Amino acid sequence: MIQRFIELGEGYSDIYELIELANANSHRISHLMAFQTIIKDKPLLSLALVLKPTNNGKFQAIYICREGIPNPTVLPNQRWNLFEETAKQLDKSIISLDVKPSIIFPEKELYYQHLIAILRLNHYIPPLQ
Repeated sequence: MIQRFIELGEGYSDIYELIELANANSHRISHLMAFQTIIKDKPLLSLALVLKPTNNGKFQAIYICREGIPNPTVLPNQRWNLFEETAKQLDKSIISLDVKPSIIFPEKELYYQHLIAILRLNHYIPPLQ
């Protein structure tokens, strides 16, 4: 199975695309995720939408807005409120995980492999087959 992160942006206006994807694919949603990290002393979030794997092709998409949303426990913000409201409308809970920041990885792809490993170890996505 191929599991891949699809980066929409850093969570500014692209948060609306993430919410549209969640609403349009409500039947395929596996999890709504909030990856918490700290970059330059700023607590930030990456918001992600984990879809169930496709029947044909065994592809699992994970859409993400990477590290551009302030952590609402420190700085309340509308983007987090929109994501939280979407979760309520879809009757899903948001799973929060503390992760390392992407800037410590030499390549963005290595960062996403790190997140996939965390998701697999915590059984949020299926293991490598």
